[in-house]
Amino acid sequence: MAGLDFKAPAGREQEDAAVVAHNTRIGAVLFVIYVAFYGGFMALSAFWPEEMSKPLLGGANVAVWYGFALIVVALVLALIYMRICRKA
Repeated sequence: MAGLDFKAPAGREQEDAAVVAHNTRIGAVLFVIYVAFYGGFMALSAFWPEEMSKPLLGGANVAVWYGFALIVVALVLALIYMRICRKA
């Protein structure tokens, strides 16, 4: 593989402490939002399993749709984090 220089030093970015603190706070808030959403899934599964087994859309039950929603919410929160942190 000629032409690939793996020994070239990577550029170092200077990180401002205020930006790092801001991004950390945003990440923590979004993490708490996701944990609350996931906690709802776990609470429904543990305390109301009959609700999770009810069919919702397309023959799939609530557990399947809630699990799919967990994935979508994680991706949306990641996009929100990326957008907010790029502005800072």
